Parts: sequence; structure tokens; C-alpha cells
Amino acid sequence: MKANRMEAFSDGVLAIIITIMVLEFKVPEGHTWHDLVELGPKLLSYIFSFVYVGIYWNNHHHLLHMVRSMSGRLMWLNLLLLFWLSLVPFTTAWMGESHFASTPTALYGIILMLAALSYWLLQSAIMKQHASESLFVAALGKDMKGKLSPILYLVAILTAYVSAWISGFFFLLVAVVWFVPDKRIEQALKGHAAAKDGIEQQQ
Repeated sequence: MKANRMEAFSDGVLAIIITIMVLEFKVPEGHTWHDLVELGPKLLSYIFSFVYVGIYWNNHHHLLHMVRSMSGRLMWLNLLLLFWLSLVPFTTAWMGESHFASTPTALYGIILMLAALSYWLLQSAIMKQHASESLFVAALGKDMKGKLSPILYLVAILTAYVSAWISGFFFLLVAVVWFVPDKRIEQALKGHAAAKDGIEQQQ
């Protein structure tokens, strides 16, 4: 199986996840702005999750461009990532309906942390395919964002029992860190292509 088939499957799953989240909204019984305002917590939790799923979709797309050959390990690691992301609609709905109560907010953070760890495992497995290429190793070797994210999630989980606002701040911080797709992969791919063209021209 080629990487583009796994990417297409993943895109479909992520699209379904977003669809499920928006279907959680129920039409207000009233006909005033006040009735709509009451949906505020659910809308806020939906926006959070929509941004997170969008970030994973964007960075996942860039990451799969590095895949050289498919293997059962990569397929299962990709499914592990999708498994945790598929639980986002459930935790999103619970968090919104509970008005960001401590336990639902903490569970939301746990799911995001496990998804982040799964993404790191997938990225590490793909990096091993480029172990002999300094461009890719240099591009992703440090991976400060990947190492920082689980720590921020853990802080968000613990602070959920102190204040939902503090917990939300750390969720937002992780989203900001990952909002822009990882340019290191693009730079490595361009550098690899340029080096390959240079060798072909010399030949």
C-alpha cells in the first residue's frame, strides 16, 4: 500500500470526526439571542476541537510526504493516532455540556496527550526510514514542539481541577505552537530534491 492511500483514509476519518462534532449541536428551543448564548460552552469546545483536528490534518499531510515505503508498523501507528482522535467528539461534547467541569476537561486533555504521543511515535517510525540522510535527521531530530506538547497537556490536565480557564490556556498554547505546519519537513524535502538534481546534473 502506498502512503497516499493511508493519507486518503486518514483524511476521511478526520472529516467524519469533524462532522460528528458539529452534529452534536441541537437547535435551541427558543427564538432569541439569549437561547443561542446558552450554547456558548458547547460552541467554544467545538472551536477548540475543530482547530486541533485541523492542525493534525495539516501536519499529518506534511509528515506522510516523508514516507518512503509502507509497512505494517506505520499502518498500525497511524491507526493508533486515528483511534485517539476519534474520541475527541465524545470528550468535546462532554466538556461542553458540563460547562468545562474538571473531570471532562481533564479527560479532554488526556485524549489530546495520547494523540500527541501517537503522532510522535508515527513520526519517529518515519524518521527511521531516513536515518542515513542528514537533512531529515537535522530537520526533525530536536523536535522541540513534539517534546513540549505532552508536558503542556499534562499541566492542562492537572490544572483542570484548579481552573478550567488555566487549563484552557495551556490547550490554546499547544494549538498556537502547532498552528503553523512544520516547515522543517518542507525544507528537508526541498533540500533533498535540490541535492538529487545536483547529482543528476553532474552525471
